Amino acid sequence: MNFRFTAIAASLFLAASAIAQVQPQTRPLHYQPGVPASSPAVQPASSAPSAPAVQPVDPAKEKAIRHLMDINGSSKLGDNMTQVLSMQVKNIMSRKLPADRLQKFMDDFNQKLGTRAPANRVEDAQVPIYAQHFSLQELQGMIQFYESPVGQQMVKNLPVVMQQSQEAGAEIERSAVLDTLKDMTNDYPELKTMLPQDQSTPGAPQPPGSLKPKPQSPQGQPPQPKPQQ
Repeated sequence: MNFRFTAIAASLFLAASAIAQVQPQTRPLHYQPGVPASSPAVQPASSAPSAPAVQPVDPAKEKAIRHLMDINGSSKLGDNMTQVLSMQVKNIMSRKLPADRLQKFMDDFNQKLGTRAPANRVEDAQVPIYAQHFSLQELQGMIQFYESPVGQQMVKNLPVVMQQSQEAGAEIERSAVLDTLKDMTNDYPELKTMLPQDQSTPGAPQPPGSLKPKPQSPQGQPPQPKPQQ
């Protein structure tokens, strides 16, 4: 349970960090692609040079970028992140709120979250990033690839491949972390009360749903000692 809660909290932090990272800090809040940025916000006095303002994207290049994001699926990044965050918040709050209040809470949360971080805001933030790293010719080449049968197959299967790869990697890392901590219990006895019990130890309680040995038939069991009078 502790590992699961920690993973959820870490996912919330990483997802929030990802949203922050894809938004250039010098861009005004009401940014519109193709429109020159307004005067930057007043920065505190500093000897360091100010960051360059985000340059407007050429309309033809922006059109190619948005088309590429539509066919490679990255235009759905905002929606996907919102769904993941909403699900994680629901999992956490389900431990604090009864069922009759949980749905009302999630309706309010999703409505407010959608107002503060609309999906198109994440898409808009990607446009200048693509423009910074790819030329128009490179964008057109990627569009040609993603419109091909191989590219469409990649778009279809890559999310599943990534999910399964992350799950496999997470299990490998989780097991490695537990084994490493167990090896350190002699030097740090405090860890013994924090780590789950080794299920291979005789008499250790089995978690729900774990595999248990099948009971032997009465004929195959050794005779039980009679209780003393």
